[in-house]
Amino acid sequence: MNDKLEKLNDIVKNAKKIVIAQADNPDGDSLASTLALEEIIHDMGKEPLLYCAIDMPQHLRHLKGWDRVEKDVPKQFDAVIIVDCSSRTLFEIADTNGQLSWLLAKPTIIIDHHDTPETLQATITYDALSAVSTGEAIYEIASMLSWPVSINAGSMIAVSILSDSLGLMTEQTTSRSIRIIAELVEKGVNLTELDDARKQTMRKSQELVRYKGTLLQRIEYANNTDIAMITIPWKEIETYSSQYNPSILVLDDMRLTEGTKIAIAFKQYNRGKITAKIRSNYGFPIAKDLAEHFGGGGHPYASGFKVNNKTIDDVKDECKKIIANLLDDMSIQ
Repeated sequence: MNDKLEKLNDIVKNAKKIVIAQADNPDGDSLASTLALEEIIHDMGKEPLLYCAIDMPQHLRHLKGWDRVEKDVPKQFDAVIIVDCSSRTLFEIADTNGQLSWLLAKPTIIIDHHDTPETLQATITYDALSAVSTGEAIYEIASMLSWPVSINAGSMIAVSILSDSLGLMTEQTTSRSIRIIAELVEKGVNLTELDDARKQTMRKSQELVRYKGTLLQRIEYANNTDIAMITIPWKEIETYSSQYNPSILVLDDMRLTEGTKIAIAFKQYNRGKITAKIRSNYGFPIAKDLAEHFGGGGHPYASGFKVNNKTIDDVKDECKKIIANLLDDMSIQ
């Protein structure tokens, strides 16, 4: 056992109540990793407490246990595990209201797989850069430390891997990722059941289907059709987010346009904040580079960022220039 794993194990062993925290932008990997760790820690005889500063998005609510995630940090706990994030900027809400400082005052473990600069001061940071998801990293840690992985925990690990690998189809997917899924199936994880639960939440109201049509008609293209963009104003975020994340509603369709290499969904919030979800198509791994230009991060094919005090037109123009440069650099290589 290396020193980092030994220290990580000691923090968990010496704690009774452990907060498992997600950043302000929960996704399939972060929530599934949280629920997997919750099961593992519970089976180790400890009390897991789940935290995220925002309500779980509707499209993640097929994962049993999503409703155990609280928006307030508990008053008493002994240690913290932050999953799928090592960036302070992604804890904006918790940082603003003081809850992040309260979390970081305790022994803190970060388990992440993103190749981004660490800006959270943790006791131990476990960077599993070769893992396709944080769930994969958790499985490897549990295997090395002999932590219990029940069928329920294994199911959430499988969801995590399948979520961030887009069904084992991204370039970051390794033979190990596929073997872990096979091992989990051998343990009794039912992939068909997990996929059926996911599909049930994909059903949408008539109102949401019509809204999706409106969004698709508003797609803007740039650099011929290299770039597909959509802008979602605050009024629509307020109206539809309780049903479904508007960005997720159309991003995959945007990528399917002939000739499109990268798709971006912008959200405009009050007080000048703009967020962007980025998805790039196979062969054009530039999403992460674009996000990092704006101080964000993620994966080569799926990333995001947020900015303040810039106009949406300025952000779009800057994106167009950066993408054009990134694509030119690719053509030269």
